[in-house]
Amino acid sequence: MQLDDLYRRVIMDHYKNPRNRGQFGEGESVAIDLNNPTCGDRITLQMKVKDGKVEAAKFVGEGCSISMSSASMMTDAVKGKTLDEALQMAENFSGLMKGEHPEFEYEDIEALSGVSKFPARIKCATLAWNALRKGIDQAKGQGEA
Repeated sequence: MQLDDLYRRVIMDHYKNPRNRGQFGEGESVAIDLNNPTCGDRITLQMKVKDGKVEAAKFVGEGCSISMSSASMMTDAVKGKTLDEALQMAENFSGLMKGEHPEFEYEDIEALSGVSKFPARIKCATLAWNALRKGIDQAKGQGEA
């Protein structure tokens, strides 16, 4: 099996069987709503943050397989991470979208590396990660860090 085929399967698995899809109860988390007006992708990211760590993350939204699988991967990857570690992951993901090759502890993320070859799709892949950045800013602003 070629690497591209494997990556395609990983992306489709996260799209068809998203991890952490859903919502927390009202007031239990920081919540960020973002959309990509170019293609119509939208996401609501929720994170439970305690003592400067992401205890849990969930998302709901609509969009293409790239945006939804990226959200699935991101919410899985940030669980248990400090806010600074999660922010560094978002920076690494930006690098991945620029054709760089950072390493990720959560290896499924690397399946999205091919998106860097399609500039129009980069906004799809980064939507959830941009929501993560905003969520971290919101958590830090609320004194959760």
